Amino acid sequence: MAANDATLDLGGLRAVVFDTDGVVTDTARVHAAAWKHVFDGFLRARGGAPFDVRADYLAHVDGRPRLDGVRTFLASRGITLPEGGPGDEPGRATVWGIGLAKDALFVREIEEHGVAAFPSTVALLHELRRRGCRTAVVSASRHCRAVVAAAGLLHLFDALVDGNDAARLGLPGKPDPALFLEAARRLELPPAEVAIVEDALPGVEAGRRGGFGTVLAVDRSGTQAAAMRAAGADAVVGDLAEAAVAGRVPVGRR
Repeated sequence: MAANDATLDLGGLRAVVFDTDGVVTDTARVHAAAWKHVFDGFLRARGGAPFDVRADYLAHVDGRPRLDGVRTFLASRGITLPEGGPGDEPGRATVWGIGLAKDALFVREIEEHGVAAFPSTVALLHELRRRGCRTAVVSASRHCRAVVAAAGLLHLFDALVDGNDAARLGLPGKPDPALFLEAARRLELPPAEVAIVEDALPGVEAGRRGGFGTVLAVDRSGTQAAAMRAAGADAVVGDLAEAAVAGRVPVGRR
């Protein structure tokens, strides 16, 4: 892929790995809203400025495992909390307590309102598979499988790696490339023959650090293109309708 050429060239690629929230499903905004609700309540009690769903979410939370997001955002405000543990009451002033409160809000929203997939992503998935390209989906969230299933898209992926896998296998979160590398391992392909599609800066960095053949970034907010290129994106699009597919994977290389 040439610089800023949003074409997935199947002459050199055999698979594409997609991030979930904000790339496959329109759930990044649900995550952001849940974070804002929880952090605002916590900050209000301390007299702090509210959580900004654009600046704070994108800079400190988006693309990171849930507890890492809590730690990173609070550190940006100069706040350190006890870690706590998984038995903490949701909302307790611990890293786990805040994370559990956010998780409960996200799950409730998904259960009540369902999950929508981006039509352009679904179209791209169908086109890739029609051309013999394998696909996988990755997320730091433990709810990835449920979210993808609710969107009716599980059949379009050959592999899925989520937060449950990360916990079981001891995989660090993005910007470490471990989740993407595990997806490539399950696809039985070297990273150089795999493309990554991401919408978060830690994920873009992970794709570049992992040595993947192509890193395609999606900047739906229209504010991160320069930062995404600096982090290692080969191309940046506002929506995957702008991405093209060239060639096809030969039968013997699938």
